[in-house]
Amino acid sequence: MGNRQALLHIFPGSIREVLGRLNLNYEKLQEIRLRSERPIAVLWDGKEYFVKKSGEATVYSEDGYCPGSQEMVQIMEYVSGYSMYAFEEELRQGFLTIQGGHRVGIAGKVLLENGKVKNIRHIAFIHIRLCHQIPGCADALMPYLTEKENVYHTLIISPPGAGKTTLLRDVIRQISNGIQGCAGKNVAVVDERSELAGSYYGVPQNDLGIRSDILDGCPKAEGMMMMIRSMAPEVIAVDEIGTEEDRSAIETASCCGCKVLATVHGSSVEDIQRNPCIQRLCEEKTFERYVVLNREYGKGHIQAIYDGTFRRLL
Repeated sequence: MGNRQALLHIFPGSIREVLGRLNLNYEKLQEIRLRSERPIAVLWDGKEYFVKKSGEATVYSEDGYCPGSQEMVQIMEYVSGYSMYAFEEELRQGFLTIQGGHRVGIAGKVLLENGKVKNIRHIAFIHIRLCHQIPGCADALMPYLTEKENVYHTLIISPPGAGKTTLLRDVIRQISNGIQGCAGKNVAVVDERSELAGSYYGVPQNDLGIRSDILDGCPKAEGMMMMIRSMAPEVIAVDEIGTEEDRSAIETASCCGCKVLATVHGSSVEDIQRNPCIQRLCEEKTFERYVVLNREYGKGHIQAIYDGTFRRLL
């Protein structure tokens, strides 16, 4: 079953027919948003459209197809394989990953237990972020990240939606498989939000290379320490760092001889130098390469590359 068909399979018949007729190139489809009694919206190539019952994309919300509450229930039944209980832990976090590596975010009535989220019921809002692999998207970047069998500590700086996870995924794949001048490395991937590997029942849906080991759904800081103890990695990769615990774990990993590949939200090196959690890593020159992405020119566009002293290389 193709990736597009596998995605359509999670929807009940009526919505499946509507989205199955969608007259947009699937490869550029980024998000699908469904809200009970409100028009289906999609993000395609950075632009929002609503979807008519005929499958035609439109900018007019009043023409969009509106799923009912029962259809929202059916979607969650399909997504969970009619066993919502089996996904209770994932649902507590507000999302789960489905076959193909797509991420399904949810919102609705929160049930609390001892002041903590126990579950989410009456789900009326579903946000699907589609996973698209782009093998080779990091080709132009790799010469700056490796040299004479060495991998540089690298931080990818990117605003939301600029393609940092897609780029990091391909960097991991190439370092794991090996490239000219740099043999393949054992890479430990701590995939807290299941977005890098897109694991489904423990099986990665995305290609992260032949030497990558994935710890799925584990907090980054704790996961990095677990992987160092258990998997003896040469490289550790994490997405979206930003806490003191993350900073401390990165410092420990670098002291243990592991190279670190990470991403962080930001629009420039000045942004991260002002970030309290990242500032110390900058001052200690932990990272040897900084890659800045700019979504203005499309996902994955590299605006600049700097070395550990913030000397511009590109």
